[in-house]
Amino acid sequence: MQTIGRIIAVTAFAAAACGLTACGSGDTGSTATTSTAADSSGVPGQSAPTESKGRECTADDIDVQGGFGAIPQITLPDDCDPPKQLVTKDLVPGTGPGAAPGQQLTMNYALVTWSDETQLDSSFDRGEPFELTLGDGMVIPGWEQGLEGVQQGGRRLLIIPPELGYGAGGNGVKPNETLVFVTDAVTVRS
Repeated sequence: MQTIGRIIAVTAFAAAACGLTACGSGDTGSTATTSTAADSSGVPGQSAPTESKGRECTADDIDVQGGFGAIPQITLPDDCDPPKQLVTKDLVPGTGPGAAPGQQLTMNYALVTWSDETQLDSSFDRGEPFELTLGDGMVIPGWEQGLEGVQQGGRRLLIIPPELGYGAGGNGVKPNETLVFVTDAVTVRS
């Protein structure tokens, strides 16, 4: 079973050494709302285009239950489109200085994919936080940018568009997938 640390890691060494493949860690209880049939080009596994709901979602449209340290319950809306830009929101404030490039972070996280509202991975479920050095290119750009300023003890929501995640897909993530993470900053250290 693979950890999200390997899913979000982008280094070539990790990809070669670990043979990255994803595995889901359960369903959040939501039902899928998007077709995964072939698109108009007939390419299997690509999502069919969906109609716009008329507005982009904001952080306030995502329902997250549970406080810092608790396994988050994430519910995505069905009345708005995924944001086209990175969206962050502190759900629980932390303390101390905010994280800056070069600092080591220990993070817990849960990941839900937008297209099918499925939890793809969760360090909370495994009891294994993920360690990274912010700004070292160890993780997807959405984490690099979205975790700047996070404080120890804080819970932050990240809505990551495909361009800052996996774009064309990979590591178990579908092409053009928007990623929704709830992250807890267990430690922020120099």
